[in-house]
This record gives sequence, C-alpha cells and structure tokens, in this order.
Amino acid sequence: MKEAYIALGSNIPPKANYLEQSLKLLHEHEDVEVLQASPIYETVPVGYTEQSDFLNMVAHIRTSLTAFSLLEVCQGIERDLGRERTIKWGPRTIDLDILLYNQENIETEELVVPHPRLQERGFVLVPLAELAPNLIVPVIGESVSDLLAALADDEKEGIAKWKPQNGVNE
Repeated sequence: MKEAYIALGSNIPPKANYLEQSLKLLHEHEDVEVLQASPIYETVPVGYTEQSDFLNMVAHIRTSLTAFSLLEVCQGIERDLGRERTIKWGPRTIDLDILLYNQENIETEELVVPHPRLQERGFVLVPLAELAPNLIVPVIGESVSDLLAALADDEKEGIAKWKPQNGVNE
C-alpha cells in the first residue's frame, strides 16, 4: 500500500459540497482509503485573480493504485463533478492535485510529484501542515512546517479556516 496527499479545491458553488463529494468518491473507490482530511480553508485565488475565493483542503490517503492510476481516478472525479478546463487557474467545480505519492519523485509530461509548486502555495501548505507538519517533502528535503514557515508573507495572506455562513455551504 502507498500513501499520498491530495489537494482539493473549489470556487464554484456549492463549493463545500464539491469537496465533500470528492472525498466521498475517493473513499468509495475500492483501491483508495481516505485516512484523514484537513479542515477546509477559504483562500483568495492565485494566478488568475478575477474569480471567486476558493475552498481548499488536503486529504491523506492510502492506496494500492500506481500514481498514474490515482491521477486517472482524480481526473475522473473532476469530470464526474463537472470540471471544465477553460482558463488556466480559472474557476472550477473541483480540482484534485496529487501533492505527494509515497515519498516518490515522478517527473513526466502528465504527472509531476511532488507537486511542482507545492512549496510556493500557502493554500496547499497550510492544510497539509495540519495533517503532516513533520513530513519531509522529497526532492526539496524540508519538512512541510519548514516550507510553510519559509513562505513569503504575501503567500500566507487570504487564507483562513472556513466557517459556513448561517448553515449554508456555499
């Protein structure tokens, strides 16, 4: 069995429902077990900023799938939940990115693990640090908490634990 960390993000309502459905679909897959999920964070968009805020989280899973088969599962969940790729870093119902896969270093055209911008993304490092602060990131050779501490202040701005408003999951 392999362990992996997957980032989940959504900024098209109902955002929290898309996160919950994604976790459920991951867990229902016969070759995937969701071990733990981080709290949900509300985050400002990065890259293409003319869009709604995101809800982001990270899931820690155990799987018998290869990294490439896990990528296919994640992309299938994205398709099932209506993901359309129209604008790079643009609005999405759901985005699932493999951040880490069993301490492996994978560099192909279709998959790069550890995720190539992991150390630059507060919206990934903050929830990942909730699950695995002492995990050493392969290739980089530093712990998640050290990467988070080294992150520029402007990359940490606009990240806060999410709370539903009036019981509504936007």
